[in-house]
Amino acid sequence: MKIQENISLKSYNTFQIDKKARFFTEVQSIQEVQKALRMAEDRKTPVFILGGGSNILLTKDIYAMVIKMNITGITVQKEDQNNIWVKVGAGEIWHDFVQYAIKQNWAGIENLSLIPGTVGASPMQNIGAYGVEIKEVFDHLEAVNRKTLEVETFNHDQCNFGYRESIFKNTARDKYVITHVTYKLSKQSTPNITYGAIKTTLQEMGISENEITIDDISKAVISIRQSKLPDPKLIGNAGSFFKNPVVSLEHFEKLKAIHPTIPGYPQSKEVKVPAAWLIEQAGWKGRTFGSIGVHKNQPLVLVNYGDGDGEAIKALSEKIQTDVEKKFKVLLHPEVNFI
Repeated sequence: MKIQENISLKSYNTFQIDKKARFFTEVQSIQEVQKALRMAEDRKTPVFILGGGSNILLTKDIYAMVIKMNITGITVQKEDQNNIWVKVGAGEIWHDFVQYAIKQNWAGIENLSLIPGTVGASPMQNIGAYGVEIKEVFDHLEAVNRKTLEVETFNHDQCNFGYRESIFKNTARDKYVITHVTYKLSKQSTPNITYGAIKTTLQEMGISENEITIDDISKAVISIRQSKLPDPKLIGNAGSFFKNPVVSLEHFEKLKAIHPTIPGYPQSKEVKVPAAWLIEQAGWKGRTFGSIGVHKNQPLVLVNYGDGDGEAIKALSEKIQTDVEKKFKVLLHPEVNFI
């Protein structure tokens, strides 16, 4: 375990923003996490945990001990006739784990294919896509308490999951380092194809509804995502920049009276509205500003075309927020974390 100083984080964040870390180390076990935390304490330096770097926007150099999470491993904890409990290291690449589960015929996360990032971020963000959220398959996680260095366990209820939310983004923010996550997956596939273009894409692939496998769903989701979202290896981005806003039914009806084509997804007494639709209708889709801009195919994605600056991308996001709120009386909230 080595401590590096003043190194560039450009290759460690998918926006490809060139900012530096005062101290940097990579950890591959709980013991190394604890050791890194002690080193940060000795240096009287803040701690910053880095996973896949796919949900952050670096706006400045980080004066902290940046700990890159590389704990890996996929282990079956237990199983019964219908389900299997799988413990996964926080440093595993999320999409790689999804593909591994599919090969084992473990169902439940195939709709979450190609989401960037690592396993450790999945409960923190309660990641979701195409009608599925992590909270539906989450069992528990293990995390190191940054103060005591003790390993603590959090069950489903303790994580307080919400829409792209958990306790680790609120009251427990910056208090723990997630090291392992255990998921409860199903041995029996019940295809979820009701959301988005999955059903249409499967039809285009020539797959009938009574023959659908979890691998088919994964391939359909990958195809949809690749058609809409830029590859961060080619164009710097962090995927969806904003959360889809949820508005009251009354406000949605007012919007629909003015904009008859506005899509909406009922959520009890509220309605979820696609942020991409609002941004596109506000005229931001495909606009560029020097080295940054809004992606031409997916207005929910802000991009860095080369040597873009994090502060400039943040400023662009704020302009979009202001404009959308002015035109639709709807406030967009970033999904990306500003650093």
